[in-house]
Order: sequence, then structure tokens, then C-alpha cells
Amino acid sequence: MSGTRPGVAIVDYGAGNLFGLTRALERAGASVAVVRSADELAGALAVVVPGVGASGPAMRRLRRRGLDGALRHAVDGGAWYLGICLGMQLLFERSAEDGARGLAWLAGRVEPLVDAPRLPHIGWNAVEQRRPHPLLDGMPGSAPAYFVHSYAAAPADPGVVIAETEYGARFASAIARDRILGLQFHPEKSGPTGQLLLRRFVAMVADRAGDNDGQGSLVARAPVLIGGTRSAAPADAARIVPGAIPSAAPAPR
Repeated sequence: MSGTRPGVAIVDYGAGNLFGLTRALERAGASVAVVRSADELAGALAVVVPGVGASGPAMRRLRRRGLDGALRHAVDGGAWYLGICLGMQLLFERSAEDGARGLAWLAGRVEPLVDAPRLPHIGWNAVEQRRPHPLLDGMPGSAPAYFVHSYAAAPADPGVVIAETEYGARFASAIARDRILGLQFHPEKSGPTGQLLLRRFVAMVADRAGDNDGQGSLVARAPVLIGGTRSAAPADAARIVPGAIPSAAPAPR
């Protein structure tokens, strides 16, 4: 994963839309490799953990391949982490779905969606910014994204939440702390919103390539706003029309 395009490793542990996500990251400017073993994570500037399903089986597959420890080693060594849907939920301590322990990099639990009109939550919904973050640069205060889930993260520290979505009650739809990022929705299925966020993610990785602040583990660190001030979105970023919810949703996979 060398060259001018930043190297991004998508972790294949049997739970994710790998083809669509690979194409979307490549369109966003990344050099992408799908990895299945701990050794293959070496040298990646960023790791992306997608996923659908329950935390218990997902964590068993990660542990069986030694990927849980390899992911932490990669992030502590300077790599970025982007968790998508279940990959975001795995960042927390436990899931109420099956009692499984997650990676526990962030304090909090994964809980059922509260007061949801129906479950699972499938389809388009608005992602509403809660606080500024470089990942969201160029995105309107409210933008459409595609969701497929029945559970959502309930962080112990509300400061990690950078965007929320309302489906019955409100839930965290995007989180960030240092180089650890998470999206509850599927960016590869979310049209211009998802493509813009993936472009921002790839740009952030490229901007900080090789950067390591020397402060040790990112786990259990205080929240930090990456990049300091907001910067302009890439000139070729997909255009998002505020409040526009696409009428035709892709079929869930």
C-alpha cells in the first residue's frame, strides 16, 4: 500500500459490504487492500472495520484471527481507525444485544434503539452535526445517510459524539476521538453524503501520514479535536443538498 494514495486496509472478518466499500474508498482517493490476517495490517495508514450483525460473533472472529490485538497495535502506532455500523459499535465496552464485550477502546455500551417506530431501522435518515469536526467539513448541518441497524452506541463521554440522528429517540450516528472515528450509517450506500465523508477521511489520513504525537495509547485518552480548525472540503467533493433525502433506497445487504 505504497505511493501517493494513502494506504487503507479494510478488515475482512466475514461481516461487511467489502466490494462497495472498496470502490467508494478508491473513488475517495485511497489505495485499498482487503486484509484478513493480523500480519496484513502492517504498514496501513488507516484501518476500516465494517460490519453488520451482532457483536458476539464479530468479536469471536476478530479474536480468532488475532485482529483485535493487531488493530489496537496499528492504531497505537499511528494508524487511523474508521468503524462502520457494527465496526463503530465494537469500539465500546459491551453490547446489550448479546452481552458481548467489545474492543473497549471507548467507555460506554451498545443499547437498543429507544422508542423506534419499527426495528430494524432501515433506510434514509438525517445525520445532524452536533459539533464541528474535520470529518464533517463541507457537510450541511443535516444531511441524508443510509442506515441498517437495531442497536446504537451510548458513549459514556458525550464529547465523542459529533453527529446524531433521530429515530424515535436520538442516537449517536458519528463519533470521533483522536484518530478513532465511527459512523453508524453505511457511507458506501449513502450517496453524496457518504462519498464526501470518505473523501474527508482519506484527506485527513493523507494530511497526517506518518504523524504520531508520542503520547502513547489512544485508548482512554481525553477527547481531542483533530486538526484544530475546520478546513475547506476538497474541491472535487460530492455536492450535498441540505435536507434532500433520496427517494429510492438501496436494498440492505
